Amino acid sequence: MGSRARPGIARLTSTAIRPGLAADLPSVSRLERACYSDPWPMSAFATLPDNPRVYFAVADSPVVKTIAGYVVAWYVLDEGEVANLAVAPGARRQGIERGLVDAAVREAIQRGVSDLHLEVRESNLSARRLYATRGFEEVSRRKGYYRSPVEDALILRRTLKP
Repeated sequence: MGSRARPGIARLTSTAIRPGLAADLPSVSRLERACYSDPWPMSAFATLPDNPRVYFAVADSPVVKTIAGYVVAWYVLDEGEVANLAVAPGARRQGIERGLVDAAVREAIQRGVSDLHLEVRESNLSARRLYATRGFEEVSRRKGYYRSPVEDALILRRTLKP
């Protein structure tokens, strides 16, 4: 293949991961509501595109002809957290989830982050498998963290090597 991706854009088959924009927020909010029983409100996404401590990226896909997924991570000093990640039900298992996680990890490394954390529902076995393949390990648990339904969160961490 002779083509090269532009800087800041990761290619996954026909899906491109790019920085999220304010214009993407209505689609991201719709996707959030479709994927989560206790979704973030639209207002939680409003400041993401302009916040220098936040990595907000979306995956465009011709399969669903809209935003197929997104990731939100924040970084403070040498710590980071993948705060939210969603992929449209019709676009799952195509590598988009993996690409979004990998993009957040690359961003963390570029920012000098040493530990990247995330929370995942204990029952979300597919997400737990994905995170394990990306080097995340369980380090603790938050009892009753999630609502709708109430469930424990597993805290995962990936230590990043320089």
